[in-house]
Amino acid sequence: MRKRVVSFAISFCTLFFITGKISAQQKKDAITEAKITALIKKMTLEEKIGMIHGNSSFTSTGVKRLGIPELTMSDGPHGVRPEHGRGWSLQNKGNDSSTYLPTGITLASTWNPKLGYSFGAVLGSEAKYRGKDVILGPGINIMRTPLNGRNFEYMSEDPYLISKMVVGYIKGVQDQGISACVKHFLANNQETKRSGINVLMSERALRELYMPGFKAAITEGNANTIMGAYNKFRGEYCTYNDYLVNRVLKGEWGFKGIMISDWGAIHTTKDALLGGADIEMGTDLDMKGDKDYNKFFFGDPALAAVKNGEVKEAVIDDKVRRILRIMFKTHMFDKRTPGEYATKAHAEVAKKVAEEGIILLKNSDNILPLKNVKSVAMIGANADRPNAFGGGSSQIRPKYEVTALAGLRKLSGGNLAISYSQGYAITRGAKADDKMIRDAAEAASKSDMAIVVGGWTHGYDYTKWSDNAYDAEGIDKPDMNMPFGQDELIKAVIKANKNTVVILYGGGPIDVSQWVNDAKAVIQVGYPGQEGGTALAEILLGKVNPSGKLTVSWPVKLEDSPAHKLGEFPGDGTDVKYNEDIYVGYRYFDTYNVKPQFAFGHGLSYTNFKYSNISTAKNHQTATVTFTLKNTGTVAGAEVAQLYVHDNHSSVKRPEKELKAFQKVFLKPGESKTITMKLNADAFKYYSETKKQWILEPGKFEVLVGTSSDAIKLKSPIIL
Repeated sequence: MRKRVVSFAISFCTLFFITGKISAQQKKDAITEAKITALIKKMTLEEKIGMIHGNSSFTSTGVKRLGIPELTMSDGPHGVRPEHGRGWSLQNKGNDSSTYLPTGITLASTWNPKLGYSFGAVLGSEAKYRGKDVILGPGINIMRTPLNGRNFEYMSEDPYLISKMVVGYIKGVQDQGISACVKHFLANNQETKRSGINVLMSERALRELYMPGFKAAITEGNANTIMGAYNKFRGEYCTYNDYLVNRVLKGEWGFKGIMISDWGAIHTTKDALLGGADIEMGTDLDMKGDKDYNKFFFGDPALAAVKNGEVKEAVIDDKVRRILRIMFKTHMFDKRTPGEYATKAHAEVAKKVAEEGIILLKNSDNILPLKNVKSVAMIGANADRPNAFGGGSSQIRPKYEVTALAGLRKLSGGNLAISYSQGYAITRGAKADDKMIRDAAEAASKSDMAIVVGGWTHGYDYTKWSDNAYDAEGIDKPDMNMPFGQDELIKAVIKANKNTVVILYGGGPIDVSQWVNDAKAVIQVGYPGQEGGTALAEILLGKVNPSGKLTVSWPVKLEDSPAHKLGEFPGDGTDVKYNEDIYVGYRYFDTYNVKPQFAFGHGLSYTNFKYSNISTAKNHQTATVTFTLKNTGTVAGAEVAQLYVHDNHSSVKRPEKELKAFQKVFLKPGESKTITMKLNADAFKYYSETKKQWILEPGKFEVLVGTSSDAIKLKSPIIL
């Protein structure tokens, strides 16, 4: 039977290929689908059911008699997770190291989609080497609030920036023959009550902010798999939300891959089967030591639902077809090319991402890079603290990790006297330690410069990360205040030495209002990966010119954040209402005239850039914008030119401006380039809830070009 089906498919495809009515790819796909149909017809119902649920902590069942392998998955978004075997206890055999890449927020801070591809290629290669089929990343949820514990894994508050960075990441992974898994679909914007909190937002906010990154991942990146979020959306769990999954993801966007549940995110059988979930993965059975995976909702209960007629077998067939489709696409039935593991080349990619992702937020009197400095007091527990094994599910075990202290000591080559003081203790709830502060201030007073390394922290132990974690899965930050008494420490150090630089680790904004006006320089590093200390030292010493830009606005205080000013966080325990609607991040700050501490897109350089000569040309509903960018300084550098669109007259309220194009431009001293950015019709549209479609209203718009959302250098009108 299988031979007849395949033979018919080949004949059918050949006919249409010859007549020009089918492409070579369509022909290949038709042959694959015929093979899948033949396999499904040979499978028993029990074998099909086995394929749609986990049979260990990170695998779903194959069919050995038909040569169908297990599907093997692994976290995480910025490196392949340590080995758990088939359970949850770490094996600790010493052969599961990976390259620790910078986290999502630092990758996005490069504003360099090409680095997104390089990043993904490293991840895909190492996942392949380690025998994985699916790497559970990237994470692309909108940074709605500074308090979300998983912001460090995500990319931005802006959907356009996310869309451009995620496509390269996915293609980098999947060009290695490994499936990327985009997560968490959708609105996983808090960890508090994440397993059931019901998100309520307008359709306009959904379409304009929360969906575009996922849509780009599917329609442009062609992601093979996607992971559902734990939370509910408008009353239904996201993983099997009929509107999100069946109507939008698999309907409007034409997704042909696998919807994988987050671990333990399925709570029922029939609704989940019909709601679009394809594979149920879980945690509870493993944690309780119960290895009977047939107890999953997609196990014996699913088998019974089909046998008693509640669910048609065709529903199961569709899920199996999706799994087999991705197996064929990623060469699980033939030989894959070999991957590579923790190589020097991969470490170089990690370093390059860190170099371009570290952000210089402030640099008074051009105190950086270091010059005429003979001694430095480096202060702060984060200066000598590795981060790779923190954050919860995204923990990595690298061969090495260069800390800030180690990086500066090595790259300074003995030409810089560096002392170190801990300054604060990393224990959740810890207050300022007077003795540590006195010791740090004394060291600062005896040095030419003080460098305080602080910010947020990861937790180490996956089962106890809440003890000291502020950036981690499963827990949100209690507030935006600097923990461990760091404000008191920094103020004391500045008092002892006016030449103080503050370096901040962490997944997003932190309240720096108590000392930011007095610190000479401030650097945001995110979590910069295993070569982060090297990259940071290169920037401090002037070997690398910083070029990172913020991907999320920093409010002066938490109350200025729109999710807290206009919306709700974390909700009432049942619902959380996104009353801020489309006014997230800079869309709020710019529209409501609220001054942020640091604006979206902000980031300084050791050189200066001049913008000039803007012009626009339109062609029906599209526009081309050109301008000149010149490096007017004395060192080479990179500038991220950002283009925003403002609608002068609209029948609905719109944000003051929205990012619609950007380009990272590398320039030598004195060099100029003509920059061209194209805007399609989508750049001018808004989503109409009454008409349930995107609308471009004719009229006058303005294109704005600048270095950040609050530093516009050029403007030009355009009428569409």
